[in-house]
Amino acid sequence: MAVTEAREPQTPESRRNTRELVLDAALASFGTAGYDGTSLDDLAAGLGIRKQTILYHFVSKRRLLDAVVDRCAGDLAAALEQVLATSRTEAPARASASASSSDWDRVEAMVRVVFRIALERPVLLGLLREVSRPGSPGAVRVRTHLEPLMARARRWMEDEMAAGRMRRTDAQLLLLSAYSTVVGVATEIEVLRAAGVGPTLRPVVRRRAELLRFLRSSLDPSA
Repeated sequence: MAVTEAREPQTPESRRNTRELVLDAALASFGTAGYDGTSLDDLAAGLGIRKQTILYHFVSKRRLLDAVVDRCAGDLAAALEQVLATSRTEAPARASASASSSDWDRVEAMVRVVFRIALERPVLLGLLREVSRPGSPGAVRVRTHLEPLMARARRWMEDEMAAGRMRRTDAQLLLLSAYSTVVGVATEIEVLRAAGVGPTLRPVVRRRAELLRFLRSSLDPSA
């Protein structure tokens, strides 16, 4: 292990590989133990590397958290962009459908992709809960990523409301309610874990269905 550790920083590929492994381990720790409960010494020991190697890539635990938030926010934004791109390319094929139906399809697709990511990578929910706490060291970082996405979603919803394709409501408040629901899933899973109940998919699936019903009743004029 000592020989491997000494050679690791010598090539760009090995540096990238180590950086990604550290990010994966840090996400798992931040998403379960939180920022204060995460130790760089423990991360290093779990990966079989030295703490100095982590600091070589990220300088400090705070910078490591920033990097984890950046990567997760990038993954989420890419997934949402894919939904938007698919919606645009499929629009001609759905020309015969009502505008409100098409708009609801997009809303539902976005909700489903967020929860699909949560199901595939549940620690993302834990990270989201952690950085959403008041005073969290990651709060400013995640807000920097979320605010443009939220503003874009709000503008789109308000345009659809003005055109009569969505029911008029407070778009900002609706988006915050949706965000709170997603964060609440992580809290519910943590409560179950503390009670000795292993994590299951049931809370995620139930909250997704509840959120979809809430959004439909709030936005779909035909509902």
